[in-house]
Amino acid sequence: MHLSESVSTGFFFLAPWLVFAPLTGLLINLIFSKWFKFSENWVGAVASLASGAAFVVSVLLAYSVSLNHGEVVRWKLAEWIHVGTLNLDWTFRIDSLSTTMMLVVSGVGTLIHIYAIGYMHEDVRFKHEEGRFNRFFLFLNLFIAAMMILVSGDSYMMLFVGWEGVGLCSFLLIGFWFEMDTLARPSWANSNAAKKAFITNRVGDFGFLIAGFLMFWYLGSFQFDEVFKAAPEIAHSMPWVIVAITLFMLVGVAGKSAQIPLYIWLPDAMAGPTPVSALIHAATMVTAGVYLVTRSAPLYTLVPQAQYIVAMVGAGTALFAATIAVGQYDIKKVLAYSTISQLGFMVAAVGMGAYVAGMFHLITHAFFKALLFLSAGSVILGLERGHHAHAHHVAHDDHGKKKKEGKHALSKERRRTWTRWRSR
Repeated sequence: MHLSESVSTGFFFLAPWLVFAPLTGLLINLIFSKWFKFSENWVGAVASLASGAAFVVSVLLAYSVSLNHGEVVRWKLAEWIHVGTLNLDWTFRIDSLSTTMMLVVSGVGTLIHIYAIGYMHEDVRFKHEEGRFNRFFLFLNLFIAAMMILVSGDSYMMLFVGWEGVGLCSFLLIGFWFEMDTLARPSWANSNAAKKAFITNRVGDFGFLIAGFLMFWYLGSFQFDEVFKAAPEIAHSMPWVIVAITLFMLVGVAGKSAQIPLYIWLPDAMAGPTPVSALIHAATMVTAGVYLVTRSAPLYTLVPQAQYIVAMVGAGTALFAATIAVGQYDIKKVLAYSTISQLGFMVAAVGMGAYVAGMFHLITHAFFKALLFLSAGSVILGLERGHHAHAHHVAHDDHGKKKKEGKHALSKERRRTWTRWRSR
């Protein structure tokens, strides 16, 4: 297709590159970084450019949607599941809601990729694990790809693939330093936090699966438009079916977006590197539940009682988490409980039917909370570098001779400095 034609008709054919671009960056770093001995800057640049390419595609798709006056456009990539009456294709859905999420995920994600180059350069050296730098960016690119599948899918089944993909990436990134804590001391706390997040999300996903089973049994499809078309008739004859589907879907929302009672995993998830907290647990993955309710608006509007429950869960979470945040001392846990509270406001808004307000707050929160986490990362990194410099100073006697060398001497001094700092 010629460029002039695309400018006038749209760039919808680029939709698959939302996923292919980050996957390409992942494969380049996975396959070629060792062969060609990429430096850390090269690894970070490849990963950031891959995420940036997804952002460029998102911008072009948003432009295309504006040309199409907000009408839904589907771009079929391949046949997927054709069994009996179930016919699902791997199709990208391009409309105002999906492009909004694409822009947020890829835009904030690219900025956090760039930040992570400098952060992880210091972090891997502080923990004496320089070889893990490449692995971190592989996981980040995989997360962007999974999140793009989630927000661009044209069916609940395709959305669920991305839903599980971001859950896997969350597990991998929370437990990135699985055998040590923030100060490089031997600890399984990060590993336990990753398992807690993974298992809690699986509880929520069980509710999502039950909603999917009911949806296929009574509505006959997973494709969004077909489900929304069949729902009014079922709501008239068997209203309990739509109520059950929407409430079981709320269980999945509570798991992914950290609502009562499944919010318990998010504060512990701060064990991961700070760029992970900014990208996954503040800006993108935790908003997937808000996106799911907004996407399912035609179902929720049929059952006001389910909307009321969604709104009450969100409002209760907003108040409850904010009161917990008041009593926190760890800088990232304060922001974690703040995130849970803000997610509660978003869920309450979409539960009341204020979908535009909920999505507007989702966008603003993605930026300001990501900035808060990245600022916290700078504070944490500055303190750790201060520990390193102090340890280097005391590791020499007055005549300039080294008293102790190596990692163990530094770790001992870090513990002392950390204890003194925490006792103030």
